[in-house]
Amino acid sequence: MRLIGRNIFRFAACACIGTLLFSSCETDLKEVDRIAAIQAEEPVDISLHVTVVYSDSALVKAKMTAPEMRHYNVEKPYYEFQKGVTIVFFDENGVETQRITSNYAIQKEAEELTEFRDNVVITRADGSVIKTEEVIHDQKANTFYNHVPIEAQFKDGRGHIMGSSFHSDGNFEVIDVQHMTGVHVFLPGEGPAFR
Repeated sequence: MRLIGRNIFRFAACACIGTLLFSSCETDLKEVDRIAAIQAEEPVDISLHVTVVYSDSALVKAKMTAPEMRHYNVEKPYYEFQKGVTIVFFDENGVETQRITSNYAIQKEAEELTEFRDNVVITRADGSVIKTEEVIHDQKANTFYNHVPIEAQFKDGRGHIMGSSFHSDGNFEVIDVQHMTGVHVFLPGEGPAFR
């Protein structure tokens, strides 16, 4: 009788432990399925500490750096820079002409558009700085534009202008500012033309 009681107790203990182990395995399997479902919903490749060099006919045109780049492999693929991006542009002699930094950017491959958002700063080699919350680069037309207010400051404190939006050529040499206000003293041959 004692032997049977002990065996029943052992069987019951083993059954409880087995049930606990099985239920914990089931929870782990559910977690694996949940993670797999997320990855299936969002096909994304993530690269860290990214540097991309853009060149044409062996001449470096621009260099992009970002702490993180996400490439979404969807019907209309795109790149997203959730942690910010910096792009430096160069002339044919390899001299920096301007740079763009922003806290966020998205590059839409099919549309050939790059949108910079959140604390966008364009710094020109001549010392002028343009600040805004949005800049869109149309790669096909090689133009930059936005639909939100901008402000521009010039080196040596020689002026400051503001506007409701702008449109520019790809080199920021001719910048059309809508509803422009402010003052700037241009020297002959100086920097971009604001109008």
